[in-house]
Amino acid sequence: MTLSADSVPIRLLSQRSSALVPVSRWRQLFDRDAAHLDEDSVVRSRSRDSRDFYTLAYAIDAFTAMYEATGLTEYLDRALAYVDGMISSARPSVSLPSSSFHDGYLGWVSQQQGTDHDEVPLYESYAWRYVSRMLRGIREGPLHADPDYRAHYEQLLRFTEINIFEKWYTRGANNFIYRNRTHMASHWAYIAHELVILTSDEQRRARYRTVAENIDHHLPNYDSSLRGQLRASENDPDAYWWSDVWGEIIGPGQDIAHGNGVVSYIVEAHDSGGGWTDTDMARFCQTLTTLVIGSNGEYPEYVDGSGSGNGWLADGFVKLGRYDERVQLKLQDYGVQNAQFYSAMAVNARILTRGGK
Repeated sequence: MTLSADSVPIRLLSQRSSALVPVSRWRQLFDRDAAHLDEDSVVRSRSRDSRDFYTLAYAIDAFTAMYEATGLTEYLDRALAYVDGMISSARPSVSLPSSSFHDGYLGWVSQQQGTDHDEVPLYESYAWRYVSRMLRGIREGPLHADPDYRAHYEQLLRFTEINIFEKWYTRGANNFIYRNRTHMASHWAYIAHELVILTSDEQRRARYRTVAENIDHHLPNYDSSLRGQLRASENDPDAYWWSDVWGEIIGPGQDIAHGNGVVSYIVEAHDSGGGWTDTDMARFCQTLTTLVIGSNGEYPEYVDGSGSGNGWLADGFVKLGRYDERVQLKLQDYGVQNAQFYSAMAVNARILTRGGK
């Protein structure tokens, strides 16, 4: 099974219900696909082509979320194994013949079409936002006290700080961190926000905080920010509308598939004290329920509700169900579901039934 926004497997829940589906049911649905997902993900994690990590990101997120929802380390161990696989294939940039950087940082190139066989910041940031989120799950849970998990955590955190964030920041923050689209910059804001929590180095923490705040409020190379992009939708004044192009204020706006990256970051930042408010979450929920969720089996392409898309929500919008039972109920009957969707819904169910995170 390939979890990508380009090819979305469709699965409907077996029955409609006015009651919340419990974590146990989402786990059953996830487990039904887990072996196939794992088989595909193991292969991708051992690839030396970083484009495979873009798709692998969904599995890292899915297994991490199932651990968060259930507390069962069997899920976390799968996500850890994928990250170990990626790191084991990393090589010094100077040893990568087709790299345009040739420095001492560890990394990968992509041989797939359109990348010039170079190192690609998008592919790495797309996966590592979820690696960073996984590390926070370890840091904030009981496993941080376990010597084996703690050692594993420290190893992965060091790689993340040096060979992901520092590497691309040093190579040029304006080009590789403060990207030219909202969703691509959001990946780095996500990583930076998590590293603010994770790092033990105060100088690094200050840099991470600055990057996250810049993307949220005042980009150094564009006259906008994530906060600056958000405005009341013309189709629903209680909903948020935004464009993926910095400074653009005309429709149709951000496409939903990539907009998931924006929402995914903002949800996690909100939940861990990153400055996004309950009002922001309510407005995103309104966008989801009135403009993004289609009817009659049709799914819009853009956040203003227009166009024809593929219905992909698992990478971000689905996380909004954790804030409102009515949103979760709508998502339960949503027509485009897969393993990542199930895991996010399991987290939502856990939060809703326990009265908060």
